[in-house]
Amino acid sequence: MVQEIEIEFKNLLTEEEFFMLLKFFHLKEADFFEQENHYFDTKQFALKEHHSNLRIRQKDGKYILTLKEPAPVGILETHEELTEIEARKFIEQGEIHEGQVIERVKNMGINIKEIAYFGSLSTRRAEKKVEDSLIVLDHSRYLNKEDYEIEFEVINEITGRETFLQLLQKLDIPIRETKNKVRRFYEEKYRSLT
Repeated sequence: MVQEIEIEFKNLLTEEEFFMLLKFFHLKEADFFEQENHYFDTKQFALKEHHSNLRIRQKDGKYILTLKEPAPVGILETHEELTEIEARKFIEQGEIHEGQVIERVKNMGINIKEIAYFGSLSTRRAEKKVEDSLIVLDHSRYLNKEDYEIEFEVINEITGRETFLQLLQKLDIPIRETKNKVRRFYEEKYRSLT
């Protein structure tokens, strides 16, 4: 098990802004990689009620189970590597790999037998290190939707926010209320069911 605090700022982009940022940061097609997030919750959205989410990220042949929970600053991420068989059993059959991530879910009072697979979101991602921060450009596809986004991962919340806002202003990109990927996924899933 690995734990880390994630502090990031994000902003949805238009397709045009996305390609403009690729040029601005000198990113090319070869800089992109694919990852797929598989999301889980109960039918009553118990994890969402705890402002948390549970996913398996499939990237470079690895499967990482991650629980994201609120922290005093940023998000506490707890990661656990799964084998492909463990990941497939969780996704396809609902067989949950018992480990420290699932223990944390149980500690929220959530019945793990109620956890179900909700679907997946695929992302083409390019990253660029800028001083002690990381610029991330994402093109995501899920259900019948696609979107573009910039994420700015930082160490210090206050200076990071200021730097991120200055970047958007410099490039004339409007600040947009941007929900995290799992929230956008769930809202689109809910729309498709109604």
